[in-house]
Amino acid sequence: MYCCQRCIRMLLGNVSVHPPRNGVTLPQQHLSIHTTTRKNVLSSHFILHGGRIQPRIPLVRSRVGTLQGLCDSAAVKISHQIKPSDNDDTLARNIVPYEQAQTTSRKPHLTEIPALLELEGEPRLSPLEEISNEEAVQIIVPHALPPSSNSLRAYVDQSETLSKLVQLGVDLWRLEQRRNVGSMLVRLDFEADVAPRLLFLNDLGVQDHQLGHIITTNPFILTEDLDNLKARVSYLKSKMFSAESVASMVQKAPYLLNFSVKRLDNRLGFYQESLALNPAKTRDLITRLPRLLCGSLEPVKENLKVYELQFGFRKGEIQHMVTKVPKLLTANKTKLTKIFDYMHNTMGIPQHLISKFPQVLNSSFLRMKERHLFLKYLGRAQYNPAEPNYISLDRLVTLPDGEFCASVALATVEDFECFQKTL
Repeated sequence: MYCCQRCIRMLLGNVSVHPPRNGVTLPQQHLSIHTTTRKNVLSSHFILHGGRIQPRIPLVRSRVGTLQGLCDSAAVKISHQIKPSDNDDTLARNIVPYEQAQTTSRKPHLTEIPALLELEGEPRLSPLEEISNEEAVQIIVPHALPPSSNSLRAYVDQSETLSKLVQLGVDLWRLEQRRNVGSMLVRLDFEADVAPRLLFLNDLGVQDHQLGHIITTNPFILTEDLDNLKARVSYLKSKMFSAESVASMVQKAPYLLNFSVKRLDNRLGFYQESLALNPAKTRDLITRLPRLLCGSLEPVKENLKVYELQFGFRKGEIQHMVTKVPKLLTANKTKLTKIFDYMHNTMGIPQHLISKFPQVLNSSFLRMKERHLFLKYLGRAQYNPAEPNYISLDRLVTLPDGEFCASVALATVEDFECFQKTL
């Protein structure tokens, strides 16, 4: 073992050395070190060498004069002759350099052990080392995703999920405008997350060209649990919805399968009880407008009160109106009030006649007003079915301008356009 210079100097000042007797060197003669001196030396060694204290091995003076068991400093070497004190001439003459002492018994370095050489592996190349063109061509650098971006375009080439969604017809530019949707899509794995849900929709009856619209409208269906999706489809089929009806409902309302079975059951029960519908009419209502199961019930409840209390329709008339035009349940209240007020108070049409043609409440107010004024200008505004020249409210609001002018107003389109300019 090798000792640092500072520890040797401490030993020289505190160790009593017994010289050889009769000129004969005693092999492995122990150095006499007091207990207090040993503690001081070890304490000093602990401070000088970062807290590493070697096991207490007796200090031995061998034939070559090396000191063993004090410290283990592999980085420092004695490069010059140590000058001992006057009382320690014998010890000074017997101390030899470290290189000479280790010539006979040298421990192998760690790098010389074959097992450690195998663990180290190949040395790393320096970034400044020159390589040939052939080696440069063989270097494969993986494509790294940009750390951040304002558009999903930067990730399409590196993300299999995004590239496959583009092939399906998903509008990524719409999805990236929605909060946290872009980062969600980038983290999805196509084989593990996207493909099983696409196959599920395909087995449900959704066509391939419709998958893009569904995912664009509801990208969160890609994160829904597959077992939950199957359970909701099974519930709808248990309520006698056909497989074609379920597929049509999912296409019209992509968020339908995101709601729990309990919510779907509550919605179906509400419409059946509030409108006094039988199961067949309830299924027909929901199939034609499946977003009734997705939205809030408050606008629906408010519209039902408006029809009954404000407009004066009876419950049977309301039932007929909403089953014929389901959109009346979710129509804007302000628009409904404006159209009904004009028809009932200005055109003089009673409630029971309006209930027979509920589509007028879902039409354009401006179109209805312009056509009524044009018929009034021509003297043909007659909406009473009991009188001659009766004009149906259905034909008033649903026919295109050309057919309306030819069959209802008995005028030309140019006359109607000239009249519109006077309004």
